[in-house]
Order: sequence, then structure tokens, then C-alpha cells
Amino acid sequence: MKADVLNIKGEVVDAAELKDDIFGIEPNEAVVHQVVKAWLANQRQGTQSAKTRAEVSGGGKKPWRQKGTGRARVGSSRNPVWRHGGVAFAPKPRDYTQSVNKKMRRLAMKSVFSAKVKDNEFFIVDQLSFSEPKTKEMISVLNNLKLKKTLVVLENNDRNVIKSVSNIPTAKCSTVGTLNTYEMLKYDSMLVTKAALEKIQEVYS
Repeated sequence: MKADVLNIKGEVVDAAELKDDIFGIEPNEAVVHQVVKAWLANQRQGTQSAKTRAEVSGGGKKPWRQKGTGRARVGSSRNPVWRHGGVAFAPKPRDYTQSVNKKMRRLAMKSVFSAKVKDNEFFIVDQLSFSEPKTKEMISVLNNLKLKKTLVVLENNDRNVIKSVSNIPTAKCSTVGTLNTYEMLKYDSMLVTKAALEKIQEVYS
């Protein structure tokens, strides 16, 4: 499978070969869903907490006797029905982590890569570099390539490119090593440098 390589002006300057086992498979939606769900769950801190009736201070004395008053029986002024009472089924710190094995993560990544190529949402640029951070220049590149909500993928951390992308609300910069399925799906298109493409094919083949 071949794909056009563009320059920053949007002109075709070369062609790159895409490996079928990464960019030409049948996407497995079930695995992608499971990996994304696990990724989102793993972002949760799980630090929420509220006090139960046992933890709220006070409430040691029985408000009134059990029988004979005509009122409902009650044993503590800290029960969840009362004001200043504890919370029923109060949330407590917990671990939301879901584990997904490496084979499934790789299959999910390959599925998204293949889907992006199939839907013409995968773009390759010969190189992307700036002498200094320039948001205006990055916007110009995206406009030349007719891209809107875009994930820019670099081979390594390039400070100037990352800073140029960081001020654009509809774009985000990532490296091959930090790519994840959720972000690949979140953005409509992927803009990958030729060097990053070679690294992706090296890592996932």
C-alpha cells in the first residue's frame, strides 16, 4: 500500500509505503472500545470521599426514647435522613485501574491506523520543523493541508513544533512513544512526519 507524502505547502513530493499488517487490517471495534474504556478509567484519580454516618462527629446520644413519643424511632442524629447526617453509600477512595494486555493495545492501535488510512484521515508530511515557535506558521501548514481537528505526530520531542501547536485549540502534538488510541480517535485527522511514520512501522510491525 502506498500513500502520498506532502510538503508543508500541501504539494505531493514523494510516496511512502505503508505496511499492510499495520495500515491495512480490518479494524476490531470491540478491542478498540475496550482499550479506550480502560484508558479513560485509568485517568480517574479515585480520590473522592464523603463521610458515612459512622464517621460524622456527634450523634452518640439517642435523640429521644424508642417508644411512647408518637414520633418515628431514631437511634442517632447523624443518620443520612437528618440534616448534618452522614452520606448513605458514601464514595470512598478506590482504584479504577483496568488492565489491558499488550497484544490488545497493539491491535487497537493498528485498528485505528487502518481506519484512518481507509477514511483518508491519515496524512504524511516530509518534514515539520520551525526555527522558533510560531503558531501562525503551524496554522498556515494546517490550512495548506486542509486539516482542522488534527493530531500531529512527531518522531521525537521537537520543542518548537510542540509549542507552535500548543496554542491551537483544535490541534495537539504527540510523539510516537506517547501515542494512545483515545487521542487518535478524538482527532478527525492525523498528520505524521515521514520520520515518525518509519518509527511507527518499526515499532508496530
